[in-house]
Amino acid sequence: MNAEHHYSVTVEWQGNRGTGTSGYRDYSRQGVIRAEGKIELPSSADRTFHGDRDRWNPEELLLAALAECHMLSYLHVAVQHGVVVTAYEDAAVGTMQQAGQGGRFTEVTLRPVVTLADPGQAELANGLHHEASEHCFIAQSVNFAVLHEPRAQ
Repeated sequence: MNAEHHYSVTVEWQGNRGTGTSGYRDYSRQGVIRAEGKIELPSSADRTFHGDRDRWNPEELLLAALAECHMLSYLHVAVQHGVVVTAYEDAAVGTMQQAGQGGRFTEVTLRPVVTLADPGQAELANGLHHEASEHCFIAQSVNFAVLHEPRAQ
């Protein structure tokens, strides 16, 4: 089945302190991300890049997108294989290398801890992460390694 899906968000910069981008330190990196029918998501740059640590930055949002997409794909694959998941938590980490004015992610490691109704299925449950990764639209869209260190219990 080939289907095309479209998504839209609005990103608004809220950091004009009165002189716009007259100088590198003269503006705030604060913004807001909106999508119809959803709560607003306060955004900024990473603190390293003069952002607000209390707001979501693009690097965290990319990491969150990968972790959530994998979780949703994993839950789907678990159902297909008769594995009953009762809890799921992932402490994902990402590595970004800065080079000159730019940079790129080089690796993300997902560390899902999956709680099972039947702990005897732990080996099967751990093995399902590879299949889930193949189903994850976000993981299939990035050009860096997305690694998995799963633990089923």
